Amino acid sequence: MIDPLYVASGFGVGLLVGMTGVGGGSLMTPLLILLFGIHPSTAVGTDLLYAAATKTGGSLMHGLSRSIHWPAVIRLACGSIPASILTLSLMWQFELSAASQRSVVNLVLCFALLLTATSLIFRKSILDRYRARLERIDATTTTIATIATGAALGVLVSISSVGAGAVGVTALLLLYPRLSMATIVGSDIAHAVPLTLVAGAGHWAVGAVDWHLMGALLLGSLPGIIVGSYCAVRVPQAVLRVVLATILLLVAGKIASEELKLPTSTLMAFTRSAGH
Repeated sequence: MIDPLYVASGFGVGLLVGMTGVGGGSLMTPLLILLFGIHPSTAVGTDLLYAAATKTGGSLMHGLSRSIHWPAVIRLACGSIPASILTLSLMWQFELSAASQRSVVNLVLCFALLLTATSLIFRKSILDRYRARLERIDATTTTIATIATGAALGVLVSISSVGAGAVGVTALLLLYPRLSMATIVGSDIAHAVPLTLVAGAGHWAVGAVDWHLMGALLLGSLPGIIVGSYCAVRVPQAVLRVVLATILLLVAGKIASEELKLPTSTLMAFTRSAGH
């Protein structure tokens, strides 16, 4: 049986993605962890393959519209794919316990959510301040910076499934100021496909993917994206970005507060020692 709550959640996330263009990872992963109690590693692995499926369709549409800058995509992938493989290999090498995996994923997820919220709120001021300077950078420096950006995104996305949306778009706007917004978004989506696929396959290899859950999410998200894309032109984008950023900040705060809670036994021991 397909849980209608999963389908409804997929529709809600797809709706917001369609209206804002922000990657579903920053919305779906926290939702699975906080609302449904899915283990963070399973939530991340499932969301990565879910994102690979949804972004493939978007990438094909942008490809047909010729709104993908393939040199930027290839440079990002040259950094992100090796970084993703290395990150997952290190996590397997350390053989972390379930509790340790939960802590690592939650902490990186909080950082990625804060970074995404910052990109949404301060994107215009960041671009106004640095775009003119970056326009004077030579092609070689741009290539190196793009590969380094890809590597950073590879680490973030592999651990938290967050970062390839708003953060990736902001970075590309800075590095390629002469490209149109449609091409920036198309390039970011095209790069996210191989990255989420590789990272998702890595999580699948260790059994951290719930295929039944992913199917239910896709069942809701695909029509949600269509409806959201239709509504996007009718809702002020600035208001949507602020609302979404606020939600991400609240979610990051919630995850951080849950993660930093000390066990009751630890608190009792501390209280007894303080009394003595």
